[in-house]
Amino acid sequence: MKPSGQIAAHSVTAPSDAGLLVLAGTPIGDPADAPPRLATELAAADVIAAEDTRRLHRLARELGVTPAGRIVSYFEANESARTPELVARLQEGARVLLVTDAGMPSVSDPGYRLVAAAVQAGIRVTAVPGPSAVLTALALSGLPVDRFCFEGFPPRKAGERARVLAANAAEPRTMVYFEAPHRLADTLAAMAEAFGADRPAAVCRELTKTYEEIKRGTLSELARWAEPGVRGEITVVVAGAEPKAASEASAEELAARVARREAAGEHRKAAIAAVAAETGLPKREVFDAVVAAKTGPE
Repeated sequence: MKPSGQIAAHSVTAPSDAGLLVLAGTPIGDPADAPPRLATELAAADVIAAEDTRRLHRLARELGVTPAGRIVSYFEANESARTPELVARLQEGARVLLVTDAGMPSVSDPGYRLVAAAVQAGIRVTAVPGPSAVLTALALSGLPVDRFCFEGFPPRKAGERARVLAANAAEPRTMVYFEAPHRLADTLAAMAEAFGADRPAAVCRELTKTYEEIKRGTLSELARWAEPGVRGEITVVVAGAEPKAASEASAEELAARVARREAAGEHRKAAIAAVAAETGLPKREVFDAVVAAKTGPE
């Protein structure tokens, strides 16, 4: 008797009668960017798990496909409850297609839980590659793309956001963020505070859509540009930190810089990382200066 909701123990080899989980990338704007295999998978799937079923039906119409399988919703609020159901269908031999509103499932979108559970259950997982807002924004930004990191959405609360950005201040790789349009101006201002007003960046809005716009400049310039309000889907690309010559700041000065940041609400770890980035010194040296200031002379 096959399990109905329980996730099976991890297995390296999938059972011969197990199903297949297909992660499919969907267009980030223009439906014409859909990979040809997407239409094939929509027609072939036994179950289609979609972040928004209405958008899935609209996309299927645009692609000229009539899905034959069952369509279910799979979004942040029901991921935990629905994942065991989908794993059970996979264990019964079903072909399950996972799609999100735009881009690749599990990249700042639902999908990670299902992939992890399927892997644990010994189910084979494959993908239909598709458009990516991260890679598209990187390519259009005009910033270095040889090394980059994806940071997702910054925290919504100002204090937590400031701490996260301070910890990223010394990151040498180009950074990519997603942000909601109504929070963009505040986030760019916070980035200017954490990374420096002159740090180069690009705001990529409505990628591949009719009103696509790429705005390049320094973080302070972009923050002022965004103040009146911005609409649409937003991806922000920020240049990495430039290597700095080591500072000759004294231990007392290093400790004082950290103390000022802590007084402003930063956690000590983030404050130490930010001061290390500002001075070009190893974080360990800044940490030692803080410890010495706390303990005082022997």
